[in-house]
Amino acid sequence: MVATNTKKGARRRSGHGARRRGGKSESTLDIPTRSPLQRLRLPFILTLLLFLLSFTARVQESPALLLSFHGACAALLAFQGLLYWQFRSRLREQTADTEATGPSLEIALRPQHYVQASVQASVFAYWGYYWQPVYDHIPLLIGQLLFAYVFDMLLHWSRRAKYTLGFGPFPIIFSINLFLWFRDDWFYMQFVMIAAGFLGKEFIRWQREGRSTHIFNPSAFTLGLFSLVLIVTGTTDLTHGQNIASTLTLAPNIYTFLFLVGLIVMYLFSITLVAGTAALALFGLSALYSATTGVPYFVDAEIPAAVFLGLHLLISDPSTSPRTPVGKAIFGTAYGLGVFALYRILGEMGIPTFYDKLLCVPLLNLLVPTIDRAVRGLHARTPLNIANQRQVSSRSNVILMGIWAMVFIAMSATGKTDGRHTGDSVVFWQQACAEGRPGACETLIQLETTYCDDNSGWACNELGVQLREGQVTTADPALARGYFSRACELRFQPGCVNLLDEDASARATPRPLDLQLLLREGGRNLSGLSEAALYQRACEHGWEYACGQQGAP
Repeated sequence: MVATNTKKGARRRSGHGARRRGGKSESTLDIPTRSPLQRLRLPFILTLLLFLLSFTARVQESPALLLSFHGACAALLAFQGLLYWQFRSRLREQTADTEATGPSLEIALRPQHYVQASVQASVFAYWGYYWQPVYDHIPLLIGQLLFAYVFDMLLHWSRRAKYTLGFGPFPIIFSINLFLWFRDDWFYMQFVMIAAGFLGKEFIRWQREGRSTHIFNPSAFTLGLFSLVLIVTGTTDLTHGQNIASTLTLAPNIYTFLFLVGLIVMYLFSITLVAGTAALALFGLSALYSATTGVPYFVDAEIPAAVFLGLHLLISDPSTSPRTPVGKAIFGTAYGLGVFALYRILGEMGIPTFYDKLLCVPLLNLLVPTIDRAVRGLHARTPLNIANQRQVSSRSNVILMGIWAMVFIAMSATGKTDGRHTGDSVVFWQQACAEGRPGACETLIQLETTYCDDNSGWACNELGVQLREGQVTTADPALARGYFSRACELRFQPGCVNLLDEDASARATPRPLDLQLLLREGGRNLSGLSEAALYQRACEHGWEYACGQQGAP
């Protein structure tokens, strides 16, 4: 028995090297077995680092945020205490003829983890350069990573499983934070959301091709679950979800940037069919709707930037999506159809539409076995015999990437991505509303509300007039007075006139200060533009009064 254990120990000590998983090589290293109790030192050290992070200025600036970090540390320490007691009990029960059992550790560096994490980090870096809250969020992002590592490690060991230490938590945490953050006063829910994602990965599983695997993409599962909770409870304002979805376009050429970094993931992991068919479905449906109704389906793009991000970095988990070419195409197309439908459904229900890209992924994960069965049922002698291939070859994937690149270039050339879009123009929506085009008046009110919230006196006054007259939207005199008051505070003179005279509906053209907001096309405030440049841009947007003032100093 002693000799056998010695051999086992030797194998453990020498168990390192490289192996292939899912067609990609990974570096692995088995850590020599030590006392099970000593193994708990690693999660304890990481928990200590999380506690020390709570002394940074970003965490200290909010008492509620500080309490969230300390609460997370306390929960992790309690979990470690429970495992310590369990391991001590197991040690006491062991006999001389029983091999020691306890937590074990393996290091594995998997490309699908560190490559995707690197791509996601580049998105944070580029986006944050133009929206400072992203950089301010970095300490909180690090805290979530520390929490995720400790929780995932302890969860594995609580089930007597070997923990694989690598970059696995990185893409999960980064993916969650690319779409949803809780505000500082409710940040403890961010830790709860992370725990839910790892619990779902560990316990919600099924047999697929003879092996146990998790059903849901971990980040998509927790994003979908918490999105549903926030919708049902009407508590979206506890998060920065709307700001996250709308501020991606503050980074110039964001679509081109996402396209380029997405090519890296497509090339290495053959997800081109998933992302490409999702984009084509959305683009095709949007174009069809626009041709039929005369107005864009999405306000300022054929595919919203946050959705474009999602189809590259949210739905592409190979473990929770089909593996055959036709299955991937069906999965991607279904995502596009789902987002398209949810955008309208959520809008009709008065629910923030940024949830559209988050709610359908878990549902699609559940449909993967059905898609796989349907694909296997295709007759091998039909033109769709490609369905029986296990995976897309490298050469085929490069060809698909070339097709996708041509599609994206065509979309960009026609102004459907980073270029000026029809829906960027307030004048367009005013005319569409006057013509009674579907959803145009609702969109006009939505845009003016956004600009009023951004301190455009013109937009606040327009909202007040529309609420007073009751032609574009339902009349609400009390709410109208509130908007007139806001316009007056912003020194827009017609707003003061309308506030003092309840029968007045005074209007005026936007001031240069208003144009800096109204003409930004989803980007940054145009405070750096001269008045002459502003008027020229306003003329291009359809403001006729500005066309004669382009020479203004």
